[in-house]
Amino acid sequence: MLTVYTDGTSRTCDGLRRRNFIQVGGLGVAGLTLPQLLGARKAAAAESNTNGPTNDTSVVWLWLNGGPTHIETFDPKMEAPVEFRSVTGEVKTTLPGVTLGGNFERMAQLADKMTFVRSFTVPTSSHNRACFWVNTGHDQRAHHPSLGSITSRVRGSNHAVTGMPTYVQMGRIGFNDDAPIIPGPAWLGKAYAPFTPGGDALKNMNLSTEITRLDDRRSLLKNLDQFKRDVDASGVMDGIDGLNQQALNLILGHAPHAFDLKQEDPRVVAGYGKGLGESMLTARRLCETGCGFVAVSQQGWDMHGKIKRGMDARGVEVDRAVAAFIEDVHQRGLSEKILLVISGEFGRTPRINKNAGRDHWGQLSTLALAGGGLSVGQVVGTSSAKAEVPQSSEVTPQDLMATLFHVLGIPPETYFIDPAGRPIPMLDRGKPIAELV
Repeated sequence: MLTVYTDGTSRTCDGLRRRNFIQVGGLGVAGLTLPQLLGARKAAAAESNTNGPTNDTSVVWLWLNGGPTHIETFDPKMEAPVEFRSVTGEVKTTLPGVTLGGNFERMAQLADKMTFVRSFTVPTSSHNRACFWVNTGHDQRAHHPSLGSITSRVRGSNHAVTGMPTYVQMGRIGFNDDAPIIPGPAWLGKAYAPFTPGGDALKNMNLSTEITRLDDRRSLLKNLDQFKRDVDASGVMDGIDGLNQQALNLILGHAPHAFDLKQEDPRVVAGYGKGLGESMLTARRLCETGCGFVAVSQQGWDMHGKIKRGMDARGVEVDRAVAAFIEDVHQRGLSEKILLVISGEFGRTPRINKNAGRDHWGQLSTLALAGGGLSVGQVVGTSSAKAEVPQSSEVTPQDLMATLFHVLGIPPETYFIDPAGRPIPMLDRGKPIAELV
């Protein structure tokens, strides 16, 4: 998912400098010849019952990796006994009677532009299994494609005009590096995996082309212009496998500029702030350039101890970045086209533990939405008095999945044919969250 994690400088969470983020290729421009392309294997397209989305919309998913506490974020429960209530206090919002955790002062002033879900539940308290549930709507054992990969399969792996990858991810999701890609394409194939700085989309590419070099693309285009015309005229692109096609589209398109914040108004950059703020600003720029699904992952939410100290660090950063994003999207008239989702894999135990932290708790979890043309300025569902379980309007990962399908314009009956020839529905029983109010 897309996180440009920084340490206050221009470095990403993977230790990559921002200017080195787009190191695309795999076709090796100097060695890319027409005979090689003609000899490349043709990508196999899985049959489906959808011809593409009806909406020109995008999703930005802010993933709080580790399981964010639902109490110190969006359901502070200050009327509960002291061992259950928010250790960071609460802050009043612009919605009557609605409060957020004490670290979210700026978001509280934008509550009329957000929807807070207080009855989101996940069927497990295991990190990786919960990650699969929330990102796919299914149990990990079902080996189901993720929402981002489904979007890429429906829309195509790159935007037809800009070359922007449809699905971009930066930052770790889950905790087991040996586990399958989370969230990944499953049997849809690598062509629909997220474009990441450390993923297969780059491991299989050989050409290193920095953003600073792509900023002045005259020399590159001089060598590729004629080639591109020949490719377009001959239909050779149909013979390139998905990963290499994605690399070529990215080089020839306008996507690299979207990743470079030097192209942005410095005042806007300053408003978002460093670290997560830079990630969220980049996400907005990617959506404007045709990305359909951007995942931004922030680490550090597995707060088994000293949760107040953790929230004072992570919560404040989220508050600034999210508030800047929502204000920016509204000012640009993009609130109908970009949906922001804030979640993690599960919530935290209602009772504070002996280490002044909270442990894993799937029965109730953090979830908030903004934009995307959805109804906002409301709270969906309620939790029990001690924030242990949903009390009304239970919202499941399938419901979240149905909501994103609705925003992206993906038909709820969408299915794809798996390698065994079976039609596999992407959505089983979920309903858009708006219908659950």
